[in-house]
Amino acid sequence: MDSPAAFRFDNSFARELEGFYTPWRPVPAPAPRLLFLNRPLADELGLDIASLDDSALAATFAGNTLPDGAEPLAQAYAGHQFGGFSPQLGDGRALVLGEVIDRQGRRRDIAFKGSGRTPFARGGDGKAAVGPMLREVLIGEAMHALGIPTTRALAVVATGEPVFREQTLPGAVLTRVAASHIRVGTFEFHSARGDVDSLRKLAEYTIARHDPALATSPQPLLALLQAVAGRQAALIAQWLNVGFIHGVMNTDNMAISGETIDFGPCAFVEAYDPDTVFSSIDHQGRYAFGNQPDIALWNLARLAETLLPLLADDPEKAVAMATEVLAAFPAQYRGHLLRGQRAKLGLRRGEPDDDGADAALAGDWLTLLHAEQVDFTLGWRRLADAAAGDEAPLRALFADAHAPDAWLSRWHARCASEDPVAQDSASAGIERANAMRSVNPLVIARNHRVEEALAAASNEGDLAPFERLLDALRRPYDEAPELAPYAEPAPASVTARYRTFCGT
Repeated sequence: MDSPAAFRFDNSFARELEGFYTPWRPVPAPAPRLLFLNRPLADELGLDIASLDDSALAATFAGNTLPDGAEPLAQAYAGHQFGGFSPQLGDGRALVLGEVIDRQGRRRDIAFKGSGRTPFARGGDGKAAVGPMLREVLIGEAMHALGIPTTRALAVVATGEPVFREQTLPGAVLTRVAASHIRVGTFEFHSARGDVDSLRKLAEYTIARHDPALATSPQPLLALLQAVAGRQAALIAQWLNVGFIHGVMNTDNMAISGETIDFGPCAFVEAYDPDTVFSSIDHQGRYAFGNQPDIALWNLARLAETLLPLLADDPEKAVAMATEVLAAFPAQYRGHLLRGQRAKLGLRRGEPDDDGADAALAGDWLTLLHAEQVDFTLGWRRLADAAAGDEAPLRALFADAHAPDAWLSRWHARCASEDPVAQDSASAGIERANAMRSVNPLVIARNHRVEEALAAASNEGDLAPFERLLDALRRPYDEAPELAPYAEPAPASVTARYRTFCGT
């Protein structure tokens, strides 16, 4: 039985890209129960769900009753996974229900994850567990609150049936919202088959959906590659400026839209170390925290390869065009990173002549945090206290309280160079500190807090720790007594042995 027309779907992918997916229906859940509903996001999407009670919502978000207009489909894509190419992956346990136009006029996918096997399941059961699906809620909402482009969770429903992994776990279905689910791997799927016509059709659809202004450009497909590279440069810089490690940056996990997608083995660094790896499957450290810019470029090179037949009839010219875009990426990324770092350092402006000195100032700060094993998030946050004239909270993070002396002298001098001569230094410091606190979070998704909340929900059916943590993550810049427990790092012994898993 279908539920009311609450979603007002307009499904362009299904309508325009036949052959790029397999129509499929979710497997009904035996006893669906609503665990989480993102009502603010539902309102943003313009969904008419106010009349649905929890039972009807659970049935809808489990896939037992499909909304009118839904056209569930499993998308086809390929992907480089840890550097090795798989010519066919696809949505093995996910379905795009359809697309809605939100209140701001943006087209957005609504999709299930964990709704049962599809033809792309490759031997998997197509199911998902409560813990990993609630993790998607926590990390997605944390990233959104930090201002980082991301997919978001709309709902999580317990299915009432077990999922068998290393142990038996309670099953769940996630409903995810994304600008689209087009990935680098979507292009690789058709490229691997030598299907240039499908590649062109996909590229034109992608431009129309994500970059319509590029359609009239002299070389729209080259402009698309440039746009995707620009979005990734900005995204990865934001990741590094908050200490986020994606953990599995395969090409099927790089969204063309520039949103963060798939939160399986992701985590946040604590004591700063660019070589940090938490993912249990990343044995070589390919996706270590500091490697993410290089991996983004590597993934973009794979996208560029798929577009070569569309860029120019002359293969050498096509390669030269793509290479120019890729060669520009490192500087683009560094520019975004430095802009973010300047804000985090409390610098209001920077002239091109200052770039080298400011980059060195930021780089030396990170080197200092690494050498002294200082918590990344608190190091930046307590720097704001130092701007306001109180260096004690910052120095308390260092084993040697005098370790930051030389660097602090340089930083204070750089800050003073921006202050008007007539401005009182104390008021300038307070103004700078307030600006810094608006970009340097106090609360992030601390790994041990995430695990505590998920264990309580999965093992005991207790959602209270999850709900308290979610509330804290939605207020990353606030400094309030009730948030203090969520700002504290885990003991070093816990972090040293912490591992994340894909949740599949």
